[in-house]
Amino acid sequence: MEDDDGIRAHFPLSFGKKSKSQTPIESIHNATRRPTTGIDGSQSSSSLHTNNKNKDTPFPSLSSSSKSWLNSLQKNPKPSTVSDDDVAIGPPRPPPSYDSVDGEDDAMIGPPRPMPAEDDDDEDDDDEPIIGPPRPPLGSDSEEDFSDGEQEVQHRIPLSNEIVLKGHTKVVSALAIDHSGSRVLSGSYDYSIRMYDFQGMNARLESFRQLEPSEGHQVRSLSWSPSADRFLCVTGSAQAKIFDRDGLTLGEFVKGDMYIRDLKNTKGHITGLTCGEWHPKTKETILTSSEDGSLRIWDVNDFTSQKQVIKPKLVKHGRVPVNTCAWDREGKSIAGGIGDGSIQIWGIKPGWGSRPDIYVPNAHSDEITGLKFSSDGRTLLSRSFDCTLKVWDLRQMKTVLKSFEDLPNHYSQTNVALSPDEQLLLTGTSVERDSTTGGLLCLFDREKLELVSKVGISPTCSVVQCGWHPKLNQIFATAGDKHQGGTHVLYDPTLSTRGALVCVARAPRRKSVDDFQAEPVIHNPHALPLFRDQPSRKRQREKMLKDPLKSHKPEAPMNGPGFGGRVGVTKGSLLTQYLLKQGGMIKETWMDEDPREAILKYADVAKKDPKFIAPAYAETQPNTVFAESDSEEEDK
Repeated sequence: MEDDDGIRAHFPLSFGKKSKSQTPIESIHNATRRPTTGIDGSQSSSSLHTNNKNKDTPFPSLSSSSKSWLNSLQKNPKPSTVSDDDVAIGPPRPPPSYDSVDGEDDAMIGPPRPMPAEDDDDEDDDDEPIIGPPRPPLGSDSEEDFSDGEQEVQHRIPLSNEIVLKGHTKVVSALAIDHSGSRVLSGSYDYSIRMYDFQGMNARLESFRQLEPSEGHQVRSLSWSPSADRFLCVTGSAQAKIFDRDGLTLGEFVKGDMYIRDLKNTKGHITGLTCGEWHPKTKETILTSSEDGSLRIWDVNDFTSQKQVIKPKLVKHGRVPVNTCAWDREGKSIAGGIGDGSIQIWGIKPGWGSRPDIYVPNAHSDEITGLKFSSDGRTLLSRSFDCTLKVWDLRQMKTVLKSFEDLPNHYSQTNVALSPDEQLLLTGTSVERDSTTGGLLCLFDREKLELVSKVGISPTCSVVQCGWHPKLNQIFATAGDKHQGGTHVLYDPTLSTRGALVCVARAPRRKSVDDFQAEPVIHNPHALPLFRDQPSRKRQREKMLKDPLKSHKPEAPMNGPGFGGRVGVTKGSLLTQYLLKQGGMIKETWMDEDPREAILKYADVAKKDPKFIAPAYAETQPNTVFAESDSEEEDK
């Protein structure tokens, strides 16, 4: 016990298991409430009315608001016919048969009394919060009531609350939510992918995994498989990757030979990818587009070769990049957005090739950044750098149904999305340099082809990717700039389910005594050779001084002839030289002679008895003929 007390003395007083304080769910959602929740940009009247109603209505809970309300009743008691000991706790008493003023002033703890039957229902409805579509006004026709109610249901957009999934250091350019709505993937220009799990995430909104699919390449597209067990990652490199649900690499597609001119003869893409999408029905098929001017269909079970190569139709000879691609809902058609502004659609059928079934030249005046099919296969949406969003009828592609202007776009991943009922169109806008408006999320009515709402996402960051999840009924919008990036999740507690509602209500786990880990004490930190320092030179010198051989000073050379068996410097440093000089075998006379005279003294000997060059040419050597001097010329 003494040891336990000694260990316990090191813990701060804040450690230990404590009773968790229950935070009301209303206060949690109020913390994430947006300043403007209405479609027209004004604050919702229903939310304000609900907050005021909560202040006046007694709740049977022990929250701080209820305690303050009870304390106010105790401080200001009112006359009552019932004694303090008979205060009702639990369900309220039935109303008495007679009218009593004192009975109405009794303090009640619990649910409020039901209203009398003779009260008007309209007044009661005005005080209660409105959940769902509002009732049609009295006295109106049935057809008008139905149309007004339908329009109101269509525009029930979950915009009242907002959370931000942060973590990226640059703009978030890719977004993917699995079909169940439990996991969210976000890719950014900072070369990383972050994975979020709503079921395991708390109010801190932290990602459970971060990975870098391709070093030094931006993440441009993410797509879940139909079974949501794998996802496709497309980066700026020429090779797409497949990851499992937990972020582990399953494979990487092959890269083609960049020196082959014909793209159909290459095994894969030869330049950076631009977009990729998984087949909506088949979990073994994916589609990718690249800057090399081709679209390719792959089989995820074979990473070494593609199934089909699609070369778009071009007006001029050369290579034009394919900026985006998309499947239709049934996976029977492929749409490609070409860099020259054209839209081309191929139908997958037996014997199909690169010739497009639908070709729309000059659909946009600039590069296309996003394409989206409707579920009924009748409408195609396109987003472009020319600041427009166009709606096309696939049955008549010669003319555009509607073109929405003044939608700035500076990112090649800006997409367009549909609401779950496909009555609204969603797209994001980029922040311009001279504009005062920030990044917006614009919503348009598909039937009326008009603007419904503009939702402000960020005052300084551009909105790139957006999506509306059908099961969660929550809107996702990615935003960012050169220094930050995040995914904004818009929801409504009364309309949305799971997703953000789950993680926001889950408070971070508090530290307990079980989390304490004492740091181990290392008594011999330099025991391993890896952590040893270099040995000191001082001890080595002390050992060498004690050694008579190593500490012996070298003897200086002797001057003179030498003595005691040692040879002096003047007679040569080596014993052999000394002996030869003393015997007369070595005569150093070369320093006193003239080099020219020493060579010329062998001239006569070489002439009479040649040994090297002259005997070889003795028989063939011609006679030397010297020029005779002309005396006249010399005299002159």
